[in-house]
Amino acid sequence: MRALIFTSTLFLMVFHSVVAMAEVEEVQATIDKNPVMVDEAIRLTITANGSANRDAFDSSALLKDFVVGRTSVNSQTSIVNFDTKRTTTWVTTLFPRKEGSYTIPSFTIEGKQTQPITVKVIPVQQSDKVARDYFVTTDIDLQEAYLNQQLLYTVKLHLASNIERGSLQSPEMPNADIRQLGDDAQYTDIINGRRYQIIERKFAIVPQASGEFTIRGPIFTGEVAAPNTNQRFGFFNRTQQVNRVGPDITIQVNPIPKNIDYPWLPSEMVRLDEEWPQGETFTVGEPITRVVTLTAIGVVEEQLPDIPEFYPPNFKLYPDQSSTTTVEKDNALIAQRMSSLALIPTQAGNIVLPEVTIPWFNTVTEKTEYATLPARTVSVSPAAPSVAGQPSQSAPLPSSALDNPTSQAPEKPDSFDTDNKPASDISSTPSYLTWLFAVLWVLTAMGWAITYRKRRSLSTSSSASLVSTGKNSLSEADAFKQLKQTIRTKNSQDISAALQQWLKLLYSDAKGIISPSQFTETQGIQQPYNDLLSARFGKSSTQWDDKAFVQAIEVARKKVKESQRAGPQSLAPLYPSV
Repeated sequence: MRALIFTSTLFLMVFHSVVAMAEVEEVQATIDKNPVMVDEAIRLTITANGSANRDAFDSSALLKDFVVGRTSVNSQTSIVNFDTKRTTTWVTTLFPRKEGSYTIPSFTIEGKQTQPITVKVIPVQQSDKVARDYFVTTDIDLQEAYLNQQLLYTVKLHLASNIERGSLQSPEMPNADIRQLGDDAQYTDIINGRRYQIIERKFAIVPQASGEFTIRGPIFTGEVAAPNTNQRFGFFNRTQQVNRVGPDITIQVNPIPKNIDYPWLPSEMVRLDEEWPQGETFTVGEPITRVVTLTAIGVVEEQLPDIPEFYPPNFKLYPDQSSTTTVEKDNALIAQRMSSLALIPTQAGNIVLPEVTIPWFNTVTEKTEYATLPARTVSVSPAAPSVAGQPSQSAPLPSSALDNPTSQAPEKPDSFDTDNKPASDISSTPSYLTWLFAVLWVLTAMGWAITYRKRRSLSTSSSASLVSTGKNSLSEADAFKQLKQTIRTKNSQDISAALQQWLKLLYSDAKGIISPSQFTETQGIQQPYNDLLSARFGKSSTQWDDKAFVQAIEVARKKVKESQRAGPQSLAPLYPSV
């Protein structure tokens, strides 16, 4: 009986405790400081007496006026004389972004509500009377910039005393590429008569969209030794958390100017460099490696345009895959694109390599400028005859062996002496050997000439392979019309391609690259075409008459049509001049 009474009593006490724990009796909200400076953080504490769900607190209502940091939850249960008490505490960090008066709204936890709190945010005070142990400053080099233009953002963390540990976040800005530049710089300085240790960090901010944007200042979170005069043992020092936020900065990002008709590249400096073999005399068939490097300051590698590669048809081109990189130097981003190209000359003569030009926008002068590699004239010499085609140097005997009767005969018998005569008999009849070697020399010379003729033919066919031999879907009339339209643009590269396309349709039986001087009807085009190349690639600046070019192709087309009506066209010369 006594056991039954004890069990019932214990059950009722536990049930009463569980019911008590299930109810939230009171909810209270407090902050650690009021008023608060604009760069300081507010610690908001919500305490619920009773059993509450750990997810009952929702901080989304604070996002309107504050930047809400991480929220921590702590639950504590205590039993004294069978009286159970449970407390749930939420602690979150709030960062005000502007000066003024703000209200922390009431929160509902398990049916109980907190009282709203009015917070006054005051500006940062630089007076000597205010003890500023820790604070963050921000600075930017330009308040107004162009799209994709690099901005230099500087953050300084000021520490009047040592900290146990800490972290400094990066600034935040929508639609921007933000990168830290180099390592942190540490030094000391005296501000308002107080000595500070300063940690300086720099960032490169490249805006990716135009408009007005706010750069959110970085947040510093650290732990410092908490002052406690009642502690007797120094190795039990407690720490307290310190939060500071850097001031926001508003910038204006301007769009690309309307008059820009080239790939947008805003920078303070853009240059082109090349690596070229020593000397400017080369040989047909021998490769030449040319490396062109594009360098731009204040941009990332994704913004660099391709390097134009336009060369005359006297070369075979073997481009290598270009490489890009972005490095940090002198508080700036430096982007580079390196393009490597192997050139093999196919024809001898003086050849003009065209000028390489890349337009860019100077953010200092706000004008379009050009990075240029000037045109270069190279001299290409014919290929040397192959060793197999040269006359044999070991076939003829030395003249001393023919003239001196006392010279020793070779150890091996002469292959031409079928009667195995003594050496004295051979030397006495030299006329047979002389005629024999004369005939061999003539045959060798003929072989050399045939080999040279074949090499020259192969060189010409190699040069002709630069132009595509595929069929063109355009008619001759359409190609002629397109050529006239292209001439109006005065773009030599497009004109050369359009002219070659029209000539191939005009002379469908011709192979390889067609020169206007190759046929009688189109010889009048050659001089205006040469004037075009001279005006584009020559060292002296000359004016090109596009009207004369149009007139020349119209006359040539009329002659071709008349020739086609009269009969089959004449064959091309054996050695056309290119």
